[in-house]
Amino acid sequence: MFEKLRHLIFGAPKDIHDPQAFHKLSLVALLAWIGLGADGLSSSAYGPDEAFRAIGEHRALALLLAVATALTVFIISYGYSRLIEQFPSGGGGYIVATKLLGPKTGVVSGSALLVDYVLTITVSMASGADALFSFLPHSWLAYKLIFTFMGLLLLTLMNLRGVKESISAISPVFGIFLLTHAILLITVFAQNSSNMPQVAREVHTSLSHTFKSLGTVGALALFMRAYSLGGGTYTGIEAVSNGLGMMREPRVRTARRTMVLMAASLAITAGGILLAYLLAHATVVEGKTMNAVLLDRVAGHWSFAGLNFGQVFIIITLVSEGALLFVAAQAGFLDGPRVMANMAGDRWLPQRFASLSEQLTMKNGVFLMGLAAAIVLIYTRGDVSRLVVMYAINVFLTFTLSNVAMMKFWIQKRKQERDWWRHLPAHAMASLLCASILMVTIFEKFTEGAWLTLLVTAGLTFVCFAVRRHYDSVAASVRHLDGEVPDRIGEPASAEHLPTWEQLDKLAPIAVLFVGRYGGLGRHALLTLLRMFPRHFKGVMFVAIAVVDSDTFKGPEELKQAEIRTREALDQYVAFAHWVGIPASSRMTVATDVPTAAEAIAKPIIEECPGALFVAGQIVFDRDDVAMRLLHNDTAFAVERRLQRLGVPMIVVPTRIRMLEDMSKQVPVASGA
Repeated sequence: MFEKLRHLIFGAPKDIHDPQAFHKLSLVALLAWIGLGADGLSSSAYGPDEAFRAIGEHRALALLLAVATALTVFIISYGYSRLIEQFPSGGGGYIVATKLLGPKTGVVSGSALLVDYVLTITVSMASGADALFSFLPHSWLAYKLIFTFMGLLLLTLMNLRGVKESISAISPVFGIFLLTHAILLITVFAQNSSNMPQVAREVHTSLSHTFKSLGTVGALALFMRAYSLGGGTYTGIEAVSNGLGMMREPRVRTARRTMVLMAASLAITAGGILLAYLLAHATVVEGKTMNAVLLDRVAGHWSFAGLNFGQVFIIITLVSEGALLFVAAQAGFLDGPRVMANMAGDRWLPQRFASLSEQLTMKNGVFLMGLAAAIVLIYTRGDVSRLVVMYAINVFLTFTLSNVAMMKFWIQKRKQERDWWRHLPAHAMASLLCASILMVTIFEKFTEGAWLTLLVTAGLTFVCFAVRRHYDSVAASVRHLDGEVPDRIGEPASAEHLPTWEQLDKLAPIAVLFVGRYGGLGRHALLTLLRMFPRHFKGVMFVAIAVVDSDTFKGPEELKQAEIRTREALDQYVAFAHWVGIPASSRMTVATDVPTAAEAIAKPIIEECPGALFVAGQIVFDRDDVAMRLLHNDTAFAVERRLQRLGVPMIVVPTRIRMLEDMSKQVPVASGA
């Protein structure tokens, strides 16, 4: 019953051996536009709103803001399109900054991206709740935060089921949003098409008044402030490059199509809404979003046969807007765990964040993103004004770093790439725009939440450096162990007289040794076992589980290469056992979870060899605390618990590694049981 309930909630396990497994989970351009583009498109609900409120009575500046917004969207999108072409493996800002500006800058960009995606989820959920509760009775506002948490929990569960399943479920929301907002904008422009000369004169007069009353410098300062505070409009543009790994092949073409769809829809919607505010003479109303005010002015009077269907249209539009904001949180759940997995692969984060679940989702990353978003919601109590400020900081930090990195790339490639001069100005302009927005936002909103984003990002970066230092220390100790434990040096004279595996009595004692890559840990485990039980075992079977993680699961070819590497390691272990003087064989399987796979492979082995004793080596450290358990998963002990539950005998051979604080004086100590 528990298994059925688990599969109902999280979905049934997916077959990683299915050559179409990745194809079934990857996204075509349309689905990628929905899953990743919703983040950018939904920002039109709060980005233009913030910008328009900032200009106050100088409403004619909305025309300049609309043009600047559309141009900025296309400039940033163009820069990320070039990034996609040059870095088709995905990873976005983190990979680009790491490869072009160095690992230290890369980890800053990666940390900023992770905080950004947590805030993507939070601000989207909070903004969606605001939109939905804007037309509900005021007494219901007490339940808004509870409603937001329920939505967060639902989206977390959907993403644990799988990427395509979660996006397919929310596709209708995306379509309704596009349709209702297209009707709204077309109506506004159609109503004002006949008196455009009058509108142009009004705008010209208003602009002249603004520059006269504020002066040129004052008017430009006001414009820059409004432009920067509306920077939330551009959030989400980077999502395509960060999520390139989930795109359908050919990935680059799919990603570029997705980027075009995202840029066009965002530029038209955000720029169009700013112009609509101006044309419809929308004014700030306390307790209402600017989009709600716009809808009231445009559609509030629509009626037919005595029925006020305009109010129905307003409700449908606001519901779709609120729902799309919930959908926008999807980008955080899609890209956040993927960036986390890339950083885990480079040892900046615990390596468990690169693992996959039975549903082939990065469940640890999804859980962490959901938990972090819940903490931020509790801290801010869903206050969108604070969240938008916190959100915009890291968005433009990563935008700036990515474009600076691409500037360096084109300068370095100017001799190989003849058209380098065409791309460099776009990245330079994007860098200048993003850095300007970042600086103005920090200056204007430092005490309103910007400080907290900067503090958390700096703290996460510090943690990443600490994790990397630990893993580097462990790697150095393991390399020392590889040198301490002897490898094959020629073949012993008795090796040719060893019985073959088929000649062995399968009822005799046989050691089944779980191994990973060929190295000192596996050799140490075998030699320790033979010392513990001299002349007891008549043969040894090496078992390896090729773990499919986020790096391996990029397509059939990567999976095949992982299997080849695992088979080569097993062949080396068999040769080492023959050199030691004991008959050997090997088995392997491919899985996402080692303990589950070990349990499955143990059943046929114990039937073939009833006298088998299962053995695994495990690195252990001087201290055992929460941090060490998070950084190391104690796989061997987890396998031992699984097999003992089946009544299968197993022992763990510990390899103790002691690491000194001073790496230059480090003397790793390895000892057997």
